[in-house]
Amino acid sequence: MAENNLQCSSVVDGNFEEVPRETAIQFKPPLYRQRYQFVKNLVDQHEPKKVADLGCGDTSLLRLLKVNPCIELLVGVDINEDKLRWRGDSLAPFMGDFLKPRDLNLTITLYHGSVVERDSRLLGFDLITCIELIEHLDSGDLARFPEVVFGYLSPSMIVISTPNSEFNPLFPSVTLRDSDHKFEWTRMEFQTWALYVANRYDYSVEFTGVGEPPAGAENVGYCTQIGIFHKNGGKATEACVSEQHDQHVYKARQGLTMLPRLVLIFHPQAILLPHLPKMLRLQVFTTSYPSLQQERFFKLVLVNEVSQQVESLRVSHLPRRKEQDGERGDKPKDIGGSKAPVSCFGPVFTEVEKAKIENSPKPFCVGDKFFVPLQRLLAYPRLNRLCANEEMMRSVIADSIPLSSDGSAVVADLCNYFDEQFEF
Repeated sequence: MAENNLQCSSVVDGNFEEVPRETAIQFKPPLYRQRYQFVKNLVDQHEPKKVADLGCGDTSLLRLLKVNPCIELLVGVDINEDKLRWRGDSLAPFMGDFLKPRDLNLTITLYHGSVVERDSRLLGFDLITCIELIEHLDSGDLARFPEVVFGYLSPSMIVISTPNSEFNPLFPSVTLRDSDHKFEWTRMEFQTWALYVANRYDYSVEFTGVGEPPAGAENVGYCTQIGIFHKNGGKATEACVSEQHDQHVYKARQGLTMLPRLVLIFHPQAILLPHLPKMLRLQVFTTSYPSLQQERFFKLVLVNEVSQQVESLRVSHLPRRKEQDGERGDKPKDIGGSKAPVSCFGPVFTEVEKAKIENSPKPFCVGDKFFVPLQRLLAYPRLNRLCANEEMMRSVIADSIPLSSDGSAVVADLCNYFDEQFEF
């Protein structure tokens, strides 16, 4: 919402010089964040796989959307190469992305080019966003914009936001909110244009906005007006997309930022100087995130999850085993400590999950070896989500974790050095 702000020294998104404090308006959260959050909420609702942001600027929206698990391809396009030049590093995977891979693959690509140029690499997208973009287009580009975005690219959904000029009188000394704006529309002007475009290219459109006016000025509407366009009949078929000829017009992005930072950290031998010129000629910035769809990361996660679960079961089994062997001594040990981490900090199971675990084959000991049946491991929700069946689990972990002779259980030493140190 908006409110009169005695502390504020700027108007909208920091675009203006200092204004009288008693008349300035502050949005909470800031208006740009409201716009980006609106898009994120829409993505959460519709779960698009392929998303492009036209006029992506400093890539703030892309950085917000890249954490969404449904997105598999995220593309940004902007005419300002300086804004894109150093933004690749902020979109590359971090250490945590390798330690906890996504479920699905994710590729992020930045293109340098105009939004009114046709590029076939943006065909077949589920969602294209144009946040505070169209007001920067001159009359010629504005005329071509619907032909390219709605007619040629024709995604399933398009989101367009633009300033609502009816809100401007609430700002002191404001004609246009940015010196680069070619125009700013009233609600009627925007809706007239949007309805015409939607009708021509077979879309439906609904209108909303972000940035509520202050009390007493509700008649001016939202500060930012938004049109949400849905393609009638849903997504363009693959046949329609394949009929388009390859047309790559976006300019190359140059620079080492196209190399994911963790390649440099974990695999320095992969960066060979004789290959450097070839890398610098790559056409676009692109980076890929680790995911469970990639065999090496799936194995890493599964082996780690199995090892952790076996260790948890082994530690919880030790006090009972020592009681059975008469190793408690004169004073009974408090065995609650060995179970506390599991109950206090471990996963919380539903009644159905608990029943499934209890009904699965139980861990057992043979001599000084501890056996956990694979069927028992598969009863735990996290492992069950990773593995469809026992055979799949066995084939993935067989060369990393000791198994019983028949391959039906994981085998571990019942006791180890650390048990003695912590007096289990």
